[in-house]
Amino acid sequence: MSALLDHVQGGVQWIHDNSHPLTKDLWFMGSIWPVTITLVLYLSFVLKIGPELMKSRKPLNVDIYIKIYNIIQILFSLYLLREAFRLLWLRFDYRFFCVEMNKDPDVAKEQVFTVWLFLMSRLLDLLDTIFFVLRKKHNQITFLHVYHHAIVVSLAWFIINFYPGGQGAFFGTVNSFVHVIMYSYYLLTIINPEYKKAWWKKYLTILQLVQFVITGLHALLSVMEPDCDFPKFMMYLGISQDIFMFILFYDFYKKTYSTPKKNKQS
Repeated sequence: MSALLDHVQGGVQWIHDNSHPLTKDLWFMGSIWPVTITLVLYLSFVLKIGPELMKSRKPLNVDIYIKIYNIIQILFSLYLLREAFRLLWLRFDYRFFCVEMNKDPDVAKEQVFTVWLFLMSRLLDLLDTIFFVLRKKHNQITFLHVYHHAIVVSLAWFIINFYPGGQGAFFGTVNSFVHVIMYSYYLLTIINPEYKKAWWKKYLTILQLVQFVITGLHALLSVMEPDCDFPKFMMYLGISQDIFMFILFYDFYKKTYSTPKKNKQS
């Protein structure tokens, strides 16, 4: 037992010692415990504790909080988009397929702070599932939903803690754009539930599928980019996740929008 504890302590110390100097002192960074505890509490609540607490209770009316939450998410994602273009894509001192940290220390610090804010926005995403629990929308707490939220937080933390301001900036930019569209739709459905039946609803899922194709291709081309010091194993990890998420979302799309009319009527 003591040997196991020594290994755990050694791993915790290694993470602290090897965290990027620009991120290690930021909230949630430099240690594995804050993000781990957050995800454990999240999974425990949405999969076990929350449904048990709500079993004998009526669904809570939290619409006003969801409206505020959606507005915050839209504004947050718009801000991240603006900063991504200001600090990276509108500059001329970067390579598209090898996104490296800017050599100007002031710009680099701003870039790192922005990608850290991206992690904070993904932690905020976890409230999605908590609202489902409180409203007793258990059918929406699927493997796809829970896995997607948990894995994005996990990978974002890992990349930002060790390799901030790198290739993950491309995914963060595309993902923030998708979130602007997605949370705008969610806001509309809270204001007017009829929008849940809108003909363009399925295109939100198509947009997410396109996201995984674009970010996956970018990662694949980045692997082949010569003289790029961003770790290739991170690119392969990103590609594998893009493929897996594409499969999950495509399966959801087929079941939701490609079901034969006869089955839908039944």
